Amino acid sequence: MENKAPEQRPERSERPERPERKFTPRRGGKGGKRRKVCYFTANKIKHIDYKDIDTLKKFISERGKILPRRVTGTSAKYQRMLTIAIKRARQVALLPYTTE
Repeated sequence: MENKAPEQRPERSERPERPERKFTPRRGGKGGKRRKVCYFTANKIKHIDYKDIDTLKKFISERGKILPRRVTGTSAKYQRMLTIAIKRARQVALLPYTTE
């Protein structure tokens, strides 16, 4: 094996300067992200009915999957009730299992 000398780097002052980046405002700002509020708590809904398809469709993705709490902001109590209602609606063919 040959011993090769490492390539010589130019001095930092000799390097070309980077072009200045344009300022792009980012989302959020000082307020940050808005906290998600549970749909059912806000509308004072005590019971989720499996026959209320319009409400259930708000919590299902285009692919037919149940949206998670972190996306919808639903509380744990209502997420459990929602899951049961969606599964019941699928069982009696009010909602599809998948879109395809």
